[in-house]
Amino acid sequence: MYKLYVYDHCPFCIKARMIFGLHTLPFDMVMLQNDDEATPKAMIGRKMLPILEENGQYMGESMDIVAHIEKRGAALLTGSTNPQITDWIQRSSSVLYRQFLPRAACAPFPEFSTTAGRAYFVRNKERATGPFSEILSENATALAPLNAFLQELAPLIQSKEAVNGTLSTDDIHLFAHLHSLSIIKGLVYPSAVEDYRKTLSARVDIPLLDSIAV
Repeated sequence: MYKLYVYDHCPFCIKARMIFGLHTLPFDMVMLQNDDEATPKAMIGRKMLPILEENGQYMGESMDIVAHIEKRGAALLTGSTNPQITDWIQRSSSVLYRQFLPRAACAPFPEFSTTAGRAYFVRNKERATGPFSEILSENATALAPLNAFLQELAPLIQSKEAVNGTLSTDDIHLFAHLHSLSIIKGLVYPSAVEDYRKTLSARVDIPLLDSIAV
């Protein structure tokens, strides 16, 4: 049995979980506390998730895990990639994570089930963003750039089953990005984006975060 060590909020962990869902491959998912440095360091020498454990061996890096599992059966990520998708993700990332991180810190994720785990996350991430309370107090106009990005994404989606028509690594990256976006209340998803994110969510068996959106 594969064992995958993850955080529930982590987009890189979502990528690793996706490949198991796409291949309908069973695995044991282990949620670590966010302040647990010792466990990942003992496995791969640094605090970083996801980590795949297989036969007593450990592998880090989400896309290495994706490639490793993809090679174990009939390949599913056979489609070509689109540089426009990569560009869209890169350009929208800083705006997304400024809004995502404070909301993740408030959410009932297992990795924050202890006070120490949640405090560790807040302390480390606020160094980059500034006080989370200030971001959460912003009005709806702060979300305008993200809504504009979603409008821009819509015409790039060729199918609700796969962004470029056939599953590719673009789908791994894009769904993880949209999963993070789903914790932000007040975003408006064009129909093509809405159909895509819900279809991929069902296929990989990873719920979106709409129900806990802030």
